[in-house]
Amino acid sequence: MKICIIGGTGNISTSIVRLLLEQGHEVTVFNRGQRHPVPDGVRLITGDRHDRAGFEARMQQESFDAAIDMICFTPEDAQSDVRAFRGVGQFVMVSTACTYGIQSDWLPVTEDHPLRPISDYARNKTAADAVFLEAYYREQFPVTIIKPSTTYGPQQGMTRQIAWDFSWLDRIRKGKPIVVCGDGNALHQHLHVDDAALAFAGVLGKPHTLGQVYNMVRRGFVTWAEYHRAAMKVLGREVELIGIPFEDLKRMNVPNFGICEDIFAHHIYYSAEKLFRDVPEFQPKISLETGMAQVIEVMDREGRIPNSDELTWEDRLVAAQRVVRANF
Repeated sequence: MKICIIGGTGNISTSIVRLLLEQGHEVTVFNRGQRHPVPDGVRLITGDRHDRAGFEARMQQESFDAAIDMICFTPEDAQSDVRAFRGVGQFVMVSTACTYGIQSDWLPVTEDHPLRPISDYARNKTAADAVFLEAYYREQFPVTIIKPSTTYGPQQGMTRQIAWDFSWLDRIRKGKPIVVCGDGNALHQHLHVDDAALAFAGVLGKPHTLGQVYNMVRRGFVTWAEYHRAAMKVLGREVELIGIPFEDLKRMNVPNFGICEDIFAHHIYYSAEKLFRDVPEFQPKISLETGMAQVIEVMDREGRIPNSDELTWEDRLVAAQRVVRANF
């Protein structure tokens, strides 16, 4: 198949491009050419999708069998895609499980759950999905929507529950306690990017996936406490987990706390049974510990794990919580 990837060099899309090449597809990447280079064998078209007229005209000059948009973030992006890819055999929209919000009516959350996005990112993704579904019902635009939850890999790195931060890995190595939100028992799902690629490649060429929305997660879940302990096992050192209530953390000026407030503090548990049924190629195989070990090795090699001795904010949190505990 002739496949176009919009983006193509990011956290998930790097693995998608590699897998599609391995499967023998003819892969074209469209992006601004400002981030990572594309692999050998990939055709690169350089441009800016926000130049709507130029982007749409360029895509209409092509004859792709399928397209995957990794960087469609707004309804305006979606409207542009519908114009740009009229005539394509299949179009895959990368949405987000954040469209469901954090107030779940049932667990695990299935694709028919009400949409209650709470962030601008999720609200815009929800609106973009609606544009594509309307185009599917109005003109049979051949869209398939995939909703990832937390998908990690070498580019993104291994984040943590309470913040977008990598210094926790250095803290474990040095025997320092690390902070979790509440008791650390909020549920979550983590999928390695190489496993995610199986879903994107797997939906291509399957007519029964058109007009469908799919959650993309592993079966089961882990708690955040279990997640952090998995990292301890990978790094070969046990440290204390210090639980601090969510409302207290909100007042403690934790750097980059928004990811915890919007997502990680809450039970996040989705069902991908529909995807497993419709796309049997989607069979995640990379365990959390194996994936962590691979990603941490890359982070070490690239010098992306900060020296926790140079940061004081977590020591401050730990000290404050120990004072509270001592008074009870």
